Amino acid sequence: MKTKTGTGKYESLLERCKSLDPVPTAVAHPCEASALSGAIEAGELGLIQPILVGPAAKIAEVAKAAGVDLGKTEIIDAAHSHASAAKAVELVRQGRAELLMKGSLHTDELLGAVVARETGLRTGRRLSHVFIMDVPTYHKVLVITDAAINIAPTLEDKVDICQNAIDLCVSLGVEKPKVAILAAVETVNSKMSATLDAAALCKMAERGQITGGILDGPLAFDNAISAEAAKTKKIQSPVAGDPDILLAPDLEAGNILAKQLIFLANADSAGLVLGARVPIILTSRADSVRSRIASCAVAVLAAYARRTKA
Repeated sequence: MKTKTGTGKYESLLERCKSLDPVPTAVAHPCEASALSGAIEAGELGLIQPILVGPAAKIAEVAKAAGVDLGKTEIIDAAHSHASAAKAVELVRQGRAELLMKGSLHTDELLGAVVARETGLRTGRRLSHVFIMDVPTYHKVLVITDAAINIAPTLEDKVDICQNAIDLCVSLGVEKPKVAILAAVETVNSKMSATLDAAALCKMAERGQITGGILDGPLAFDNAISAEAAKTKKIQSPVAGDPDILLAPDLEAGNILAKQLIFLANADSAGLVLGARVPIILTSRADSVRSRIASCAVAVLAAYARRTKA
């Protein structure tokens, strides 16, 4: 995943997908131009095989208005967004789809169908969100978690959030992902719960409760990203200056961090929800085409990794 600074990071992911067959993907309620075109473009690139789930007449109307050629794309009629979410999840449960993709419905509506106790896609893991970021000033793809689902995660929640992100990075080709557990300071302080969680997570990794990654924390953001900053503070760390994953202390910190990188550092961001039976592609109307396609590429690699494990 390492490339020249600021260039080609997402393209290297797309390159990894070239030899893979398209993955059947249930697209829930693609009733808006960007949501529909994103799914169709990913299909044309051979990343996914979209199955559009929603009001068939509305999808056709949106496609016509946006100049999107649906070709022979399968459309499964569903009366409204709630029904679209339920039907898309059902397609995954039936094995007809290996990925789930958000269309133009609200994220909460889609995730409500995913976590439904009897009909959803729950696993033993907690759901968590990852931003997979191409930051021009950083030397490789950077994963930030959790910035969208878990508002104030407990230590146990953070175990799953961390493991989900590690497993994803492994599926993207990182042999031993490095995890920087962020806090405001790099020392353990009983008055700052994020530092206690960081210390506990590192010990849990030592004891095999978190596997596959190299963890260090607490680390302030400067010490996590800059080896020079860590050296100045005399921090000995296998992670400082080279993390693959930044584990935020809570949703607000993660969300602010990700959006700062997007709007101040011109970063591109792909988004996935992990921890369900299949990866869930989360895109928004504000996403660039490059980001939407990257989200699909990352999901495809995760889906193939899941096949290998099964």
